[in-house]
Amino acid sequence: MNQASAHLLIVDDDPITLDLLKEVLSKEGYDVVTALSGEEAIGRGTDRVFDIVITDVRMGETNGMEVLRSFKKLAPETTVIVITAFGSIETAIEAIREGAFDYVSKPFKLEEIKFTLQRALEQRRLLQENKFYRQELLAQFQIENVIGRTPQMLEVYKTIAKIADAKSTVLLYGERGTGKERVARSIHYNSVRNSRLFVAVDCASLVETLMESELFGHVRGAFTGAISAKKGLFEEADGGTLFLDEISNLSLSMQSKLLRFLQEHEIKRVGGTENIRVDVRVIAATNQLLDPLVKEGRFREDLFDRLNVVTITLPPLRERKEDIPLLSNHFLQRFSEENQKNISHISPEALDILIQYSWPGNVRELEHTIERAVVFSLHPVILLEDLPQKVLQATSAKRAGEKEEDLPVYPEKLLSLKEVEKSYVLRVLHETKGNKKKASEILGIDRTTLYRILEKE
Repeated sequence: MNQASAHLLIVDDDPITLDLLKEVLSKEGYDVVTALSGEEAIGRGTDRVFDIVITDVRMGETNGMEVLRSFKKLAPETTVIVITAFGSIETAIEAIREGAFDYVSKPFKLEEIKFTLQRALEQRRLLQENKFYRQELLAQFQIENVIGRTPQMLEVYKTIAKIADAKSTVLLYGERGTGKERVARSIHYNSVRNSRLFVAVDCASLVETLMESELFGHVRGAFTGAISAKKGLFEEADGGTLFLDEISNLSLSMQSKLLRFLQEHEIKRVGGTENIRVDVRVIAATNQLLDPLVKEGRFREDLFDRLNVVTITLPPLRERKEDIPLLSNHFLQRFSEENQKNISHISPEALDILIQYSWPGNVRELEHTIERAVVFSLHPVILLEDLPQKVLQATSAKRAGEKEEDLPVYPEKLLSLKEVEKSYVLRVLHETKGNKKKASEILGIDRTTLYRILEKE
């Protein structure tokens, strides 16, 4: 937001001060409206929206504190700056507690007013950007945007919907690349905590000696190099969600400290003596089952019981091949837009290879494969030549091991791209027993496009 677009309301029962501020700030480019009393200011606030209100505290029947409180009810997003008499620090502190952005003491300098206004505008700009970013995140992580239509994934969606607003811990199982963090974010952004932070921690990447400080923070002088106090990630996530990925990598010592938090909802900074109460929902994830680790003494059984309240298991991509066309087309659209390329679809041959490949890296590997194909493609369609050799060779090796009767039967003559496209659509329709809705979902196209392909000569 710039000064020219900022709407100001200045409130003061001294007409000389009021005229001076209006003249100076109007020249600075602000759209300025004035009010000679608190009552007049509140009345103006019911008629239009102001970005910033500057109000004197000491006025007639309705003082500046009442103006502040009224605007916080009328328009909570309006920024209020109070002008208080020199020395009345108690009033200034009260104003800040009531929600004022800042206060300026009388007698004030005009440069001080200008500077305070600039800071207020910068804060409003950042808040608006954060609000827009949060709305984008909310839209991105809606349950229906977790791609997949197989029964296993539908079960995941239902579970997210049921437990999103609960306070219980959640334990996510799944191989690397199956989308555990995306599911964790979906739980957070579909919950009442979505206005607060989602903090992700990779337990496998944190150095053991620094892990406690990173998670719980430290006080000044707690260890060599701790020149000042620092908040840990638990405090940063207060009111929100902490995602602990690869939790099986936590040492027994750190497991004990995590268990204490889950029991008491309190943390203690490294080197500190104060217990700090924190409201954080913990979602943990692991790519290996914890039960065997418990039996081996490498994972605390009491912590496992605390974490294992709600369990969600994400299937590997090789077990939900029907979702590969959906995911592929989703990534194709995203990376085409990001790279400013006009690539409409994936050729039937290339899509067939993607479906046959075993995807040891799961959804993440598919995502990177489609991104690479988009970057390398010189055509409006992803062809076999755009896929990495690793995928092509693995699929060829798999086919080489198949029985002759299992190998695909190619037509005697070479077909055009249109003929191949129509042939593959007919094959999918055959497999789905003529169910056009299901066929459209597998192909990643709408039914109008499906009909258009079928009508081609």
